[in-house]
Amino acid sequence: MKKYFKYIAFILIGTVISCREEVQKPKVSYGASNKVSVTKTDTTQIEIADLPIQMEGTNYLIHPVGDLRVFERGSKARFGSSSVNDVSFTISNLGEYEITGYLQNLKFQKVDSDSIRPLSDKPVLILTATYLKTVADKTHNNVMVYTLTDSDTNKDGKIDTSDIKTLYLSDISGENFTKVSADLQELVDWSLIESKNRLYFRTIEDTNQNGQFDKNDVLHYNYIDLSSKKWEVKNYKPI
Repeated sequence: MKKYFKYIAFILIGTVISCREEVQKPKVSYGASNKVSVTKTDTTQIEIADLPIQMEGTNYLIHPVGDLRVFERGSKARFGSSSVNDVSFTISNLGEYEITGYLQNLKFQKVDSDSIRPLSDKPVLILTATYLKTVADKTHNNVMVYTLTDSDTNKDGKIDTSDIKTLYLSDISGENFTKVSADLQELVDWSLIESKNRLYFRTIEDTNQNGQFDKNDVLHYNYIDLSSKKWEVKNYKPI
């Protein structure tokens, strides 16, 4: 019986250590230079697309593109495997003017055209894509906002949610896909102030370069005037 409890204790200790190591996994790995790296697309994955989405008041279709999700009963999801029991062919979710998921790309098609163009020609992982309809109604500027990861910042060979999250904008056509948060700064959150047509967002910079974002690092406060055709990031100091 003592051996049994000792065995259980070892398992619990191992689990705690494993969880602690997972929590402490850095989001940024610093090498000889702080250049942001981009990984190649994983060709072993099975790429599929959801049915197209048309945001109200626009003349573009949006095709969410991602990896086929395969589930083994009683276990976590696996990608691209055929020897499992359940397959999900849905890769995105649609809220009010927002697409969410773990998407490899979005593709855009004008309603009167057969041509489809990708949002990005580089590997990314798109988490949210939001159409700012209220801004479009007031300014006629049709803007999409994206939260995504675009670089293997922790240098583990893949782009995933363990890497730095960034903020991008584009037109509703998918053109002018522009990064508006600074390299190596983690996006904290963003908010639209409709009365001013401003997109406010915060980022955090790993100023002590310990690979983590914590209370010792510096927050940056920014906004963009979306009534302007030019997306200029301006800093402000609320504190």
